[in-house]
Amino acid sequence: MTTQQATFAPGQRVRVTTHIPKGDGFLTTSYEGVVVARSQQKTGSWYAHSKDKKLWLERLELRMDDGERRICNLDQYTRVEVLA
Repeated sequence: MTTQQATFAPGQRVRVTTHIPKGDGFLTTSYEGVVVARSQQKTGSWYAHSKDKKLWLERLELRMDDGERRICNLDQYTRVEVLA
């Protein structure tokens, strides 16, 4: 499932794969964790004609197996898969 199609709920285990454009290719990283929350949060960047004139990002908060909390920015280069 892509980020736009996937529906995740707190408590679900997911795999997040990010692709970061670099030169003529991509750097790819994958990690798995349990969804804590999914939200839209504003950044410190200014963006005209948007809510509060700020740039908003969709974010996914995960709890990793070792207890670490990880916040992921979801964008067009991110793929999220719900695991069974």
